[in-house]
Amino acid sequence: MSGEGRLLPRLARIAAFVYYRIGYSGRPVAVDGPVLVVANHPNSLLDPVLVLAAARRPLRFLAKAPLFDDPLTGWFVRLGGAIPVHRRQDATAGAVQNDTMFASVHAALLAGDAIGLFPEGVSHSAASLAPLKTGAARIALGAAHDLGRAFPVVAIGLVFRAKDTFRSRALVIRGDPVGWDDLAGRGSDDAEAVRDLTTRIEAALRRLTVNLQSWQDQPAVEMAARIWEAERGADPAHGDRVFRVAEATRILEQARGASDPDVVALAEGLATHAGRLRRLRLRPADLGADVSGWRGVAWGVRTLPLLLPVWAAVGVAGWLVFLVPYHLTGFVVGRLALTEDIRSTWKALLGAGIYLVWLATVTTLAWRYASWWVALLMLAAFPLLGMAGLMIRERWRGAWHDARRFLLLRSRRSLVASLATRQRELAGHLEQFLERYPADEEH
Repeated sequence: MSGEGRLLPRLARIAAFVYYRIGYSGRPVAVDGPVLVVANHPNSLLDPVLVLAAARRPLRFLAKAPLFDDPLTGWFVRLGGAIPVHRRQDATAGAVQNDTMFASVHAALLAGDAIGLFPEGVSHSAASLAPLKTGAARIALGAAHDLGRAFPVVAIGLVFRAKDTFRSRALVIRGDPVGWDDLAGRGSDDAEAVRDLTTRIEAALRRLTVNLQSWQDQPAVEMAARIWEAERGADPAHGDRVFRVAEATRILEQARGASDPDVVALAEGLATHAGRLRRLRLRPADLGADVSGWRGVAWGVRTLPLLLPVWAAVGVAGWLVFLVPYHLTGFVVGRLALTEDIRSTWKALLGAGIYLVWLATVTTLAWRYASWWVALLMLAAFPLLGMAGLMIRERWRGAWHDARRFLLLRSRRSLVASLATRQRELAGHLEQFLERYPADEEH
């Protein structure tokens, strides 16, 4: 792999850290040897960035052929050594050319490279995974035939709070390798083995992602997971929450399929409770929070340093330094007719260009009207100042929300007690549904 290839995972982690408030969970991907990494595809070209950041090793992605000729994306896919995939709608000779693609992928895996692909075949904003293509299974079985053994096939789930919003929360979950040793010797021409492995890959991805019947179910199932955490003392780690959301979704779907008369009342109760808490800007865990005076004092001790003049100066200066490119990026992207799954890609790529032009402009002006060392100082300091200021302002917003919640919980105790009672009732109903619709062996 080239020097650029080794550098890309580090750049991907930086880009992911800048654009999202991101969290990673799950066991690391093997650092060497052949690996096939598969992921869901909700967010266009930012998905490869997040998968590469999570893998922490170079990945050669499969990318649809038109991306290589697109002036916005061509440089990006070529930089990482991506392998083109010719779809039927892209070229009449696609099938012949994809024979070359499979040969290239097999050769890369035999050489110990890691391959990344998105088996849904297209990025989208649907509430659930799209049906998987069989390409991942065919690649794995074909390469296993050449290697003489199975190798790791690792699923990665990408979960977003608001995927097209800068600095929103994102979670990248690395799954355990898919078990397929029993299929490795059967080859890519075995249709039954291809279907079986595709089913296993889909099951692995579903365990790591949120799959709803419709987006209307999202408030109810997310509230179910948060209530369970708050009332049963479960680990609120983001990766575990995704699994609990998946479990709530499963129960909801099974109850609907069984025409359970209680399911409508449960879903409506969860959604109503979510709406009440959202209007008050509270979380389920807040209803049982300690709001004693000593708790407030402890919070103040932790928060007051953020108001010291030096941190206030960094926060404000970081905002002023990149105020123009930030609003210019939003202005331009806001006037483009973009679907939700590609808006973040345009924000990231266009925004990076605008920020670089802005930085080059101010440093050039500093060089001309001040001195070369001032220009170099600005070139080095402005990106760090901008990021430090952004993080301080996020801490300010978090501190303000914490203070508001604390005062609300202390001043409206009867309302909070009523909500807490209702939340305990919902937790009891959830437990009844869990007993009524237990998970099978696969779950």
